[in-house]
Amino acid sequence: MFIIVPLLAFGYTYYQDSQLLKRHEVALKALGTEGLFLFSSLDTNHDLYLSPEEFKLVAEKLTGISPPADFEEEVTHDPNGETLTLEAKMQPLQLDTMTKSKDGFLGVTHSSLSGLRSWQSPAVPSMSFSASQFRAFLPPKNKGEVGDTWWVIQSELNIFTGYLPNNRYHPPAPRGKEVLIHSLLSMFHPRPFIKSRFAPQGTVACIRAASDFYLDIVFRIHAEFQLNDVPDFPFWFTPGQFTGNIILSRDSSHVRQFTLYVPNDRTLNVDMEWLYGATENSNMEVDIGYLPQMELQAAGPSTPSFIQDEEGNIIDSRGGGSDPIQFVFEDIHWASEISREEAGRRLEVTFYPFKKVSYLPFSEAFQRAQEESKLVHSILLWGALDDQSCSGRTLRETVLESSPVLALLNQSFVSSWSLVKELEDMQVSERARLHLENYNFPVEMMVALPNGTIVHHINANYFLDQTSMKPEEEAATFSFSGGFEDPSTATYINFLKEGLEKAKEHLAQ
Repeated sequence: MFIIVPLLAFGYTYYQDSQLLKRHEVALKALGTEGLFLFSSLDTNHDLYLSPEEFKLVAEKLTGISPPADFEEEVTHDPNGETLTLEAKMQPLQLDTMTKSKDGFLGVTHSSLSGLRSWQSPAVPSMSFSASQFRAFLPPKNKGEVGDTWWVIQSELNIFTGYLPNNRYHPPAPRGKEVLIHSLLSMFHPRPFIKSRFAPQGTVACIRAASDFYLDIVFRIHAEFQLNDVPDFPFWFTPGQFTGNIILSRDSSHVRQFTLYVPNDRTLNVDMEWLYGATENSNMEVDIGYLPQMELQAAGPSTPSFIQDEEGNIIDSRGGGSDPIQFVFEDIHWASEISREEAGRRLEVTFYPFKKVSYLPFSEAFQRAQEESKLVHSILLWGALDDQSCSGRTLRETVLESSPVLALLNQSFVSSWSLVKELEDMQVSERARLHLENYNFPVEMMVALPNGTIVHHINANYFLDQTSMKPEEEAATFSFSGGFEDPSTATYINFLKEGLEKAKEHLAQ
């Protein structure tokens, strides 16, 4: 019985994936490539069915009527409530990690990088917050279980909006929960845009642990900064992500712990784009680099500013002229919890549906492929595939998250993505060498045997050229949420299937 149950589960998953592939073939026949592309951009959960919620965007566009927005309670500050101090730390971007540093920034005007070069430290090293302000991180009423995820700040990008404009200097006024995120990021730089120009956009949170009185909430923010001011042209500084966690009471009267930071465990973690003109159609330069540190940390738990002694006298807890009062906090015992890694994975899947397929580290992927007798679906690129420093943005937001591609990858492949810089550092790896030999800038998709032999590969630029629509068709067609041309799901499936066939031929030799 212990053997039958896992086999049944595997069989059911295989059946579901097969049904998705069949549905895709039927939909492609009925709608054509362009029609299926539009349908898929509305089908947010990629089940090849449109729910009323998914159809809402079309209804609003056609009728011109939007349903009333959910009421968002304004956070009120309790003057007698607890406060905490956040401290900002930052090490500036290492300019020598930028690609354009290799030729001495040839052709890059001094004014373009003026905002970047002058940004050496946090705008506000320390700031006091009311504990009640962090109510913005509390889950909605229908999200109370450990592992639940929700949008703190909902993405506003969809098939009708496309990208947000590049030629801006100052962010829009924040509203509701946006106010707290804006205040936090303003400690680093005075011009944070808490809704990034490109997907993914917004803030997502997940309950990592819960007790009767406390919640441990992990969150992830996608936002960016505008570093230049007039008369210089806009310079966008986009960290791969901001992540962190907060431990707070369920009524937000007390914050035990807070941290927010840009992960620095990859060789490159910031995308930069700057304009050479004042219009949206001006030429734009793009680069990527490494930021060693950008972090907010609570100096300690939140505490009341004033307390009463046994006789009812009001005492300033900060001590005034005497020593400040020392508070003792009870230990927290979690009734249920998941690991930080699992909470992070759930945040990733919420932002990136393509992560429904596991993307393993390079060496681990080949080991797993050997164990499971599968091929490796490998993507080699300039910036991380799963954050804002990505050079494979088009792929992840289109074909890689489509249901038929997800189904085929789950059935027949072990997937992995790697940075070029990381493979260059793996000098003794034969598999890494074979990948680099077949790599072309900026993104190369490959199908490899478990021993590292590349049996099929295609460059992202060539792939997009092959699947893009003719100019006369482009204007009449809706674009995907990121505004990309139609990179056909069918073409990517054919690429994967060709890889499977080429692998058979190679092994038969």
